[in-house]
Amino acid sequence: MTIAVDHRSHRIGRPTAGSLARLLGIGYGVAVYAIFLATLLYAVGFVSGVAVPKHIDTGAIWPSSVALCIDLQLLGLFVAQHSVMARRGFKRVLTGHVPPLVERSTYVLCTSLVLVLLFAAWQPLPAVVWRAADPRAVAAIHSLSLFGWLLVFGTFLTGHFEGFRRKRVVLSFAGRTASATPLRRPGLYRVVRHPLYLGFLLAFWSAPVMTAGHFLFSGAMTTYLFIGIWLEERDLLAFFGDQYRRYRQRVAMLLPGIF
Repeated sequence: MTIAVDHRSHRIGRPTAGSLARLLGIGYGVAVYAIFLATLLYAVGFVSGVAVPKHIDTGAIWPSSVALCIDLQLLGLFVAQHSVMARRGFKRVLTGHVPPLVERSTYVLCTSLVLVLLFAAWQPLPAVVWRAADPRAVAAIHSLSLFGWLLVFGTFLTGHFEGFRRKRVVLSFAGRTASATPLRRPGLYRVVRHPLYLGFLLAFWSAPVMTAGHFLFSGAMTTYLFIGIWLEERDLLAFFGDQYRRYRQRVAMLLPGIF
């Protein structure tokens, strides 16, 4: 009897293929989010024009038509990757072959790689759309840009509404199930529904010197952000139901008390 018990204990203590896969999946996810965070940090310099080897207004000056064609293709690639991989049909196919955590991490990794390509290949369009001349106005615009990036990183690091999805995925990897998730409204979510997107909008448009290339980038990203808001609100309504419907009636989308 003693020998049998020892044998069973040995088998219980041995790591299984499933547990190793879960650990590898979680490790992959952590590494991918580290890459994404580094990409996001580079984006600050790329848009603001500081502390990076190449930003939105640097590079060889091509004819405007050539530069515009290249930049539109880069923006189109970002939109295509972001949109196709976010579709439920694509996720359903991919999760038929890999666990959900790997699917989400792969989506984030591909987004990071496309952004890296965009940063590296972006062609400047140097024509000036507007320029702030007053030093006080320049300082105010820089402060607004900094505030926008602080909103982005603060919201990203404290969770965003995607947090409930990540929690459910990690729990499934650990062999547990998540209970019904209440709608959480931490920090700035009590003031606006989408502080992350508000931060991006402030960061993109707060430029004391707005070139045509910067204007193109900001305009395209703003359009895509509003599409993202619409899609996200649809998903949140489907997930939280009346909880989110009541929240949406009380809290503005981007500007407190206005919009």
